[in-house]
Amino acid sequence: MSLAYGRDILSIPGPSMIPDRVLQAMHRPAPNIYEGDLIELTARIKTDLQAVARTKGEAIIYIANGHGGWEAALSNVVNRGDKLLALSTGRFTKGWIEIAKPLGAIVEELDFGTNAAIDPQRVEDALKADTSHDIRAVITVQTDTASSVKNDIAALRQALDAAGHPALLMVDCIACLACDEYHMDDWGVDVTVSACQKGLMTPPGLAFNHISEKAWEARQRCTQTTGYWDWTMRRTPDVYYMNFYGTAPTHHLFGLGTALDMILREEGLPNTWSRHNTHARAVWAAIDAWGKDGPMACNVPVKAARSAAVTTVSTGDHDADALRAWCQQQAGLTLGINLGLAELGAARQKGMFRIGHMGHLSPPMILGTLATIDAGLKALNIPHGGGALDAAAHEIAKATAP
Repeated sequence: MSLAYGRDILSIPGPSMIPDRVLQAMHRPAPNIYEGDLIELTARIKTDLQAVARTKGEAIIYIANGHGGWEAALSNVVNRGDKLLALSTGRFTKGWIEIAKPLGAIVEELDFGTNAAIDPQRVEDALKADTSHDIRAVITVQTDTASSVKNDIAALRQALDAAGHPALLMVDCIACLACDEYHMDDWGVDVTVSACQKGLMTPPGLAFNHISEKAWEARQRCTQTTGYWDWTMRRTPDVYYMNFYGTAPTHHLFGLGTALDMILREEGLPNTWSRHNTHARAVWAAIDAWGKDGPMACNVPVKAARSAAVTTVSTGDHDADALRAWCQQQAGLTLGINLGLAELGAARQKGMFRIGHMGHLSPPMILGTLATIDAGLKALNIPHGGGALDAAAHEIAKATAP
C-alpha cells in the first residue's frame, strides 16, 4: 500500500519547491512586451539580482539554464587559445570545463576530490608558477551540487592576490545563491554565474551573469563572442528587447519578481541565509544520529566545507536507490540521485543520495523529509542509529528559542 497522497515534496537540489505565490504570479495572460509594467519589472529585477549577489556589477539575464550561464560567461572573456585554471570539488567545475574546451580554451585542472574544499595554497602555488600570466581566468563553484562541497571564495581571492596574478575570478553560484552567504564585491569575484531554479525559487529557464568592471575590460579584448551571448547589448540596451536579445521571458520575469520580493523585502537576505543554515544543521544532525549505528554519513566530513543548500549522503554498501524509490513511491518524497560522483571514483553509483534543502522550505517540510527517510530506513532494514528526528528538532529549537 502506498501512502503517497497529498502534495508531493521535492527534496532534490534544484529545481526546488516553487512557492504558490510564484506560480500564481506566472498564471496570467501574456503582457505587452514593448512598454508598460514589464519594462519597470525588468529594471527592478536587475537591481534585485545585484542585491542578492551583493554586487554593484550589472546583472545580465539569459533565457537559458546553468550551462547557458557558463557559456555566456566564457564567451565574453575567452579567446581561442586562452588558458584557464579550473578548480574542481565534485562534478560541476568539470561540466564548466566541458563548455570551455569547445570554445578553444586550454584548461589546466586542479582536482581537490569529491569531499573536500579547495586548498588555497595549491591555487596560490599554481598561479605563482604561471610567471608569464598566461592564465586568463580561474573558474570554480561556490557549492558543487553533486558533492555538496562549499568552497571559501574569499580565501580563493586572497590566494590570487598573494600570487600577484591578474586572472579573473569566475564563480558558479547556481546551486547556492540566496542559500549560502555570498558577497561578490567584497570577496573580489569578477564574474558570478547563477540561475533561477534553486535558491531563487523560480521554474528553470533563466541564467544570470554578474560582471565586474575588470570583467567588462576583459570583454573588450574578446574577439569571438557571438550575438546572443554578448554582454554588450544586454548591459546597456538601447531598446527593451535587447535585455534578452529578443522576446522577453515574460512569465519567468513575473515569477522571479515575486520570488525576489519574498527574499529581499519580506524575509530579508540575511534571514534567508540564516534559515538555510538552520535547516542544513538539522539535516546534518539527523545524518550524524543515523550514522551512530550504521553506514550513513555526510559526504563532506568538515562542517565548514558543507553547503547550506544541499547535502550528499553516503549509505555505504546499502542501496540508496532503493531508499529513494521507497520515499517516492510510498511517501511522495523525491530525493536527489548520486550525480556523477561514482564516475569520479567517490563511491559506487547506488551508495549515495542527496537531500536538497534550498529555497522555499520550512521546519515542517524539512522535518517531514527527515522523518520520511527515517521510515524508509526502517522499512528497508538499512542499519541506522536512533534519535535522528530528535536531533534535527533540537537544531531548529536552538535557532528559534527566545
